[in-house]
Amino acid sequence: MIVEVRLAPDSFDPASELVAFTGAAAGAGAVVSFVGLARGQGHDGTAVESLFLDHHPTLTEKSLEEIAAAATERFEIAAVRIVHRCGAVAAGEAIVFAAAAARHRRAAFEAADYLMDRLKTDAVFWKREDGVDGSRWIEPTEADRADRARWKN
Repeated sequence: MIVEVRLAPDSFDPASELVAFTGAAAGAGAVVSFVGLARGQGHDGTAVESLFLDHHPTLTEKSLEEIAAAATERFEIAAVRIVHRCGAVAAGEAIVFAAAAARHRRAAFEAADYLMDRLKTDAVFWKREDGVDGSRWIEPTEADRADRARWKN
């Protein structure tokens, strides 16, 4: 079992992450990955220049590790990798890379979906959108919480 979790204070290359993850998960029959990007528009339609992800180094990393561990317990996967930005993220930049490798595709798809639902709601970050109209702290949406609720724990 391979479990890798990393906080990234600087930009990262999702393609390189996928290549490294796929190589480390040699022997898996399926690899599913997801890349989340900072949107240039807030939920209310206002322009967003950057997203700031404040974090507590110990608590945030621990929350990411717990999410990864829960995925390995829940799904028949051989490997999981989470890379999550912290600090300032410009619109269009990658915020998160989440990947799961498994013997079969269904487990990999479900694990990647689970990872993202948990990361959106349970990862310890305080998120702020910054734009020309000012800044505002944001929380997970009702849709995010509904997606998380599908997993029941």
